[in-house]
Amino acid sequence: MTKFTLNGEMREVDADPDMPLLWLLRDELKMTGTKFGCGVASCGACTVHIDGYATRSCQTFVGDLEGAEITTIEAVASPEAQAIQAAWVELQVPQCGYCQSGQIMSASALLAETPKPTDEDIDAAMEGNLCRCATYARIRRAIHRAAEMLEA
Repeated sequence: MTKFTLNGEMREVDADPDMPLLWLLRDELKMTGTKFGCGVASCGACTVHIDGYATRSCQTFVGDLEGAEITTIEAVASPEAQAIQAAWVELQVPQCGYCQSGQIMSASALLAETPKPTDEDIDAAMEGNLCRCATYARIRRAIHRAAEMLEA
C-alpha cells in the first residue's frame, strides 16, 4: 500500500510499486487529463506536480510516492496556473491540444518558482515539453503574459 495526497485528497493505493504514476492515474483512477506521449520522459505530455515540482509521471513509480503531494491538470488551481490558463485562452495557444496539459503544468511550476522569467528561463523550464503543432512561440508569449497578469 502506498499513501499520498492526490489533488488535495489523501489516497491509499494497492498497486505494483513499479507501476508508473501515469498508468495509475489513467488506468486505475480514470484521470485522463494527464496524457501518454512517449513513455520515456522525453515529451512532457505526462507532466504533473509532485511536491510542487513539474515531474514526468511516465517515469515516476508508485513505490516512490509515499507521502508525496501530487497535483494533476484536473486540479491545478494555483494563481500561477490560473494565469497560465487565462493567457493560454487569450493568446489562443493550443492547436491540437494534446500536449497542453503537460505544457500548462510545466509553465505553472515555472511561474511559481520564477515569477518574472526571461526567455532563457522559459526555454530551460519548457525544454522537453514537445508540441507537434510547434506552438512554441505562442507558449512563450503566454508565459510572459501570465507573468504580467500575476504582477498586476
